[in-house]
Amino acid sequence: MKTQHNFGIVGATGAVGQKFLRVLEERKINVAGMRLFASEKSRGKKLVYSGKTYEVESVDGADFSGLDVVFFSAGTEVSVAYCPVAAKSGAVVIDNSNAFRMDPKVPLVVPEVNPQALARHNGIIANPNCSTIQMVVAINPIHRCNPIRRIVVSTYQSVSGTGLEAIDILKEQTRAHLQGQKLPVGVYPHPIGFNLFPHIDIFLDNGLCREEEKMIRETQKIMEAEIPICPTVVRVPIFFCHSESVNLELSHELDPDEARKILSKSPGIVVVDDPKNNRYPTPLDCQDRDEVFVGRIRRDNSLKFGLNLWVVADNLRRGAATNGVLIYQKLVEDRHL
Repeated sequence: MKTQHNFGIVGATGAVGQKFLRVLEERKINVAGMRLFASEKSRGKKLVYSGKTYEVESVDGADFSGLDVVFFSAGTEVSVAYCPVAAKSGAVVIDNSNAFRMDPKVPLVVPEVNPQALARHNGIIANPNCSTIQMVVAINPIHRCNPIRRIVVSTYQSVSGTGLEAIDILKEQTRAHLQGQKLPVGVYPHPIGFNLFPHIDIFLDNGLCREEEKMIRETQKIMEAEIPICPTVVRVPIFFCHSESVNLELSHELDPDEARKILSKSPGIVVVDDPKNNRYPTPLDCQDRDEVFVGRIRRDNSLKFGLNLWVVADNLRRGAATNGVLIYQKLVEDRHL
C-alpha cells in the first residue's frame, strides 16, 4: 500500500481550490506529487504549495494519468465532464460539486457521520454541500442517542460560498455605501452589501430554492434516514462562515446539559455555550477553523421534545476543502486507497 500519493486539484485558482492546498499543507499530508488544473484562462498561473511553485494546467482535455487522488471544485459542468475521465484514469475523485451527490452509485460522505459509505465507492466520492456538512456533524451525535423526528433549519450563509467574485462585490458595495455612492451591480440579483435575501441559487417549482432542496436530500442520504426537514436559506453580507439556527424535534426528552455533554465528546465539534457571558459561536471567531461550533443549546418549549442549536462553521474549510481532505485521510486509514 502506498504511503505517498500523487494529487490533482481541479479549480485550484478558486476560493475552495486554494483552501485545498492550504489544508493539505497544514495537515502535513505526505504528497508525492501535485498537479493543479483550472480553466483555460488560468493556464500558466503560478501557485505555491509547501514552498514549491506549480504552474496551473488547463482542465480542457487534461490527462489525469498517474494521479492517485483528484479533488474537483470547479463547478458542476466541469465535474460532469471530467470526474469520470479522472476516475477512469485510475484516480479516486473527491468532487465538491452537485454533479454526483444524489447518484445512488456515488457515496456522499461526511467522515464523522457515515464513513462506512466510503467502502462502496467506484472511483467517485461526493463532497456534500457546505450548509449540509456542518448541520449533520452537529446533529448526528444527538440523532444516535435520541432519533430526530423533524428538523427546521434557517441558514445565514456568507458570500464566499458563491466564490471569489462574490467576495469582491461585497467589498465594492460596502466601500460604495460608506462613501455615499451608488452600489455597483454584480453576482447576485440584489445588492448584498448591507442587505440579505432569503434564497440561494434558483427557485424551483415546489417553492424551495435549490440550496434548500440540497439540504433536505443530502441530509437524508448521509444520515440514511427519511427525516422531514424544513429549511430556509439566507445569504448575508459577511465574507466567511455559515451560521445555522437548527430546531430539532426528538423522540424523547433530552436535557440541554446532556446534549452539551454528547456534543462535547463528539469528533469535529466545539461547544461554545455560555450565554450569560455572551459566549456563543460567531463567524469571526470560527473563521479559518476546521471544527463545527455549537452553542445556544436550549429547550424548545413549543414542542414536547424540542431542542434548539446554533451552529457555525467555516464554509470554505469545514464545509468544503477540509471535508474533502478528511475523506482522503479516512480512505487511507481504512485501506480503501
